[in-house]
Amino acid sequence: MQLSGKRALVIGGGGGGIGRAVTEALGNEGAAVVVGDLDPGRAEEAAETVRQRGGTAYPVSGDVRSLADIEAMVAGAVEKLGGLDVLVTVVGGQVAFVPAVKLHEMADEDWDTIYEVNLRYVARAIRAALRVFLEQGGGTIVSVGSVTGFMAAPQQAAYGVMKAGLLSLARTVAAEYARDGIRMNVAAAGAIATAVANANVDAEVVDEIPAGRFGRSEEVAAAVVYLASDASSYMTGQQVVLDGGVSVRGPFD
Repeated sequence: MQLSGKRALVIGGGGGGIGRAVTEALGNEGAAVVVGDLDPGRAEEAAETVRQRGGTAYPVSGDVRSLADIEAMVAGAVEKLGGLDVLVTVVGGQVAFVPAVKLHEMADEDWDTIYEVNLRYVARAIRAALRVFLEQGGGTIVSVGSVTGFMAAPQQAAYGVMKAGLLSLARTVAAEYARDGIRMNVAAAGAIATAVANANVDAEVVDEIPAGRFGRSEEVAAAVVYLASDASSYMTGQQVVLDGGVSVRGPFD
């Protein structure tokens, strides 16, 4: 198993959607996992699934918009697991939180919300984890990002900006902490079949994807496992793109 002996925290939606798939994949690969989710019941369900398969998992709950909650989740993971080797940040998006509108129509408070749930919480979680990693002598960070971080994001400008910021953050963490044995990489996803995506994306969008389908949460989770494992030990500050070919499609296809 790729993550045998590793201790991991999945923060932000670890109990559902892509986060649930990541939680289960980490557990399947031998990691002891703490599942962070706003909904304590959902966190417990995800943890129980890992335990039923013979793994070790614990739930924690908190709001990623709260610095105190984020620090408590990281501290709780360290306490429950006896340390921390892997931090995975998951939750993000725009249409799940605020309307999709053109930039001139976007309310200032909506921009702030997208900042909170896509970038600020990630930086806060990373800061908390870095203190643990520096004391331990190393650790790995994996963030679930989006192709909008390096492409246009019509009617989702704030989301695209935050995902671009996430890529910049990964590069900076890599440059600053590589010699401390700390890595950070991003799994940049395209259209993934989740409840939110299915409810908000027109089926015609599938025709624009070269692969002819949405991606699966399990495919994103597999990339997270790789980035969290020693198999990617010489990789830091990078992104793995999972978009069915959208970002390399020609302009006249």
